[in-house]
Amino acid sequence: MRARFLLESLRFWNHSKNISMKINKIIKVPTGEIYVAQGEKGLLEFLTVGDYGKDANIKADFLGITRELNGVPNGKPMPLTEKWVITISTQYGCSMGCKFCDVPKVGAGRNTTIADLRDQILTAIRQHPEVKHTKRLNIHYARMGEPTWNPDVIISAERLPDVIWPYLGHSLIHPVVSTMLPKRNRDLYSFLSDWVYVKNEIYKGNAGLQFSINSTDDKQREYLFSGNSLSLEEIAEIGRELPMPLGRKYALNIALADDSIIDGKRLRELFDPEKFMCKITPLHRTASCEQNHIATTDGYELFTPYKAVEEDLKAHGFDVIVFVPSYDEDNGLITCGNAILSGKLPTSEYEIIKF
Repeated sequence: MRARFLLESLRFWNHSKNISMKINKIIKVPTGEIYVAQGEKGLLEFLTVGDYGKDANIKADFLGITRELNGVPNGKPMPLTEKWVITISTQYGCSMGCKFCDVPKVGAGRNTTIADLRDQILTAIRQHPEVKHTKRLNIHYARMGEPTWNPDVIISAERLPDVIWPYLGHSLIHPVVSTMLPKRNRDLYSFLSDWVYVKNEIYKGNAGLQFSINSTDDKQREYLFSGNSLSLEEIAEIGRELPMPLGRKYALNIALADDSIIDGKRLRELFDPEKFMCKITPLHRTASCEQNHIATTDGYELFTPYKAVEEDLKAHGFDVIVFVPSYDEDNGLITCGNAILSGKLPTSEYEIIKF
């Protein structure tokens, strides 16, 4: 496997100067830019955003950020020289059918190519030639598609420093994979094991791995993930097999809806808090959430929807981050689960530039 990665990595690097991705349009929103461009198999979308900073939109007692988030006001993101987030697609569409996500509306998931992965990142970077260095560059493999179906994601992450260096020098790079752990993926453990190698050995802990679980109730998870995710017990077994993470722990992502069932005791029985932390967010207000009547009522105005779950998880030994986006971030469709190619447009202020 490592020999294949070496050969593919060389191919990835050798073609890095031949960027052929053609931008179809750019949608400028208050916190960033969404790109629609021609990939090797069709249209892709990806985005670049600034960040408000951890003091603005997270609560994390273990980091000393203890105030409750009763709404995150719209504001101006930090300069890209401070923190830059680029979120790219790993597939054209998605076949997982999650009830809260608009990406399946784009079409069945077909893997992006290694060139597609590279070109999305470099196309976004080339839109901002004024930035020569950033203190932190997050690359999220999380716009369209389930990344564990695409082994080229591993190769992409391995070669990021070499590909990005001509543009941003020795900027700190932090790649992140979020997965709903598809049960029909026979290569799932192999992908995750390889990603942990990337995290621990190549990035020395400075990379992220997130498991989207959203509920601790089996029937509820079956509905939310349309029967396509492993059971919580099966996910926990994978978690036990993975090496201890360097740097930040693996994350259990919980997109919290009004009727979400989150049992801290059960989660503690399955996952080691020394290895896993928990991240709570509201369900983003996608068209699919509206159609399926899934919502986090008052989740953008009050801390109340998160308080009991956060306290329960902390009581069972977990480090917990609560992340709440602003209305500009969610209405601008830069949040997870959204897809311009599904036909939805921002409800924030926006400008479309066509090419």
